[in-house]
Amino acid sequence: MKRICSYIFFSAMVLMFASCDEQQGPVGVSELPEEAVDDMPKEEEPELTDEELLDLTQLETFRYFWDFAQSDSGGARERYHPNEPSRDQNTVATGGTGFGLMAILVGIERGFVTKEEGMQRLTNILSFLESADRFHGAWPHWINGSNGNTIPFSEKDNGGDLVETAFLVQGLICIKEYFEEGDDAEKALAAKADILWKGVEWDWYTQGEDTLYWHWSPNFGFDINLELKGYNEVLIAYILGAASPDYTISKNAYTNGWASNGGIISSDVQYGLPLVAKHAGNTAYGGPLFWAHYSYLGLDPRNLSDEFVNYTDVNVNHSKINYQYCVDNPNNFLDYGKDCWGLTASYSRNNDGNITYRAHRPGSNDIGVISPTAALSSMPYTPEESMRALRYFYSHKDKLLGPAGFYDAFSPQYDFWVAEAYLAIDQGPIIVMIENHRTELLWRLFMKNEDVRSGLEKLGFSF
Repeated sequence: MKRICSYIFFSAMVLMFASCDEQQGPVGVSELPEEAVDDMPKEEEPELTDEELLDLTQLETFRYFWDFAQSDSGGARERYHPNEPSRDQNTVATGGTGFGLMAILVGIERGFVTKEEGMQRLTNILSFLESADRFHGAWPHWINGSNGNTIPFSEKDNGGDLVETAFLVQGLICIKEYFEEGDDAEKALAAKADILWKGVEWDWYTQGEDTLYWHWSPNFGFDINLELKGYNEVLIAYILGAASPDYTISKNAYTNGWASNGGIISSDVQYGLPLVAKHAGNTAYGGPLFWAHYSYLGLDPRNLSDEFVNYTDVNVNHSKINYQYCVDNPNNFLDYGKDCWGLTASYSRNNDGNITYRAHRPGSNDIGVISPTAALSSMPYTPEESMRALRYFYSHKDKLLGPAGFYDAFSPQYDFWVAEAYLAIDQGPIIVMIENHRTELLWRLFMKNEDVRSGLEKLGFSF
């Protein structure tokens, strides 16, 4: 932990009084008369370079998965509310934990923790996943971090969640590739990650049809009956299903399920930018921006295309349309513009000012709430626009920057209301996608996996 402590000291110095106790001022200042303090020259905060600001953002976000992980398992808590630290303290998010696995690799690479510290935490997490409830190889949406038991997401969602499992597997494959050529301990960790992901029975979740289904319950079977169809966040489930050496799915399942036999193609254009893919629920502007993030933390969308769409165009245009909508600002919300943008699913604001959750997106689901993860996780697609947003967020660090990175959502429109809380699935993409923008780390790891490459070839992808 020595390295992360030194980084935290650096960030605290940069943040100055934003995250420090009021009593930690220069020696003797508190004893001076108030008028003397007012007359003292103010030391200007040094302007951070882009690289320093990215370093700081990744470090502070990393703390969500390191300092505030579930204490027994090391897995990512579903949520963390600094003002209610014990709230849902044992609820581990399966998908968020997959994002956390990748975040820990970033932490090792950036020197936030040593490789030994990272391996110890990763070994603990993988051992927990090994013993946790699984349903035909798939993990549930939520797991009790103390005992590995399922925490139902809803009445019938008390079994396997294939999409959350796919997000987790993305992280497991990155772990496998990162450590497989190391020493004996590293190779053992890589082997454990490989065994875990290869145990997922993707073919079971087809019900014998040419498609994938999201949920299976030991009590209710496939009653939820939610088919995985694009365009949304679930592409990665089909890639991994095709990649599985023992429980593979067919090309027909991908074509009929994800791509709807060509129905995924969109001819809609917004702000002069083709949407390319038909976004479920908002064909005019595109869905919440996490659709451009979750499946692509490991899966590299650059030069990725199938017989229907080019995923570079899908994600870049989706991000730029989201940005341009905020610049256009049809609802005249305060501060929306070139520096303040980003609509995605996150915590949100009720009419009474209390916190809730909402899938913000351009159009009817735009209520004046900005989610930092939207712009920051789009850094590979919109580097200049995302960097301007980061500088805006940082300029309001006294309100927006908390103990685990930028808070989940805020609204200048409502007296700068802030959701002082965090979600694993929002923090994870920030640190991972910024790293992909900077070094392509997770993209390189995931895309070199032989099974992944075989799955992509099976589905007819160019990559």
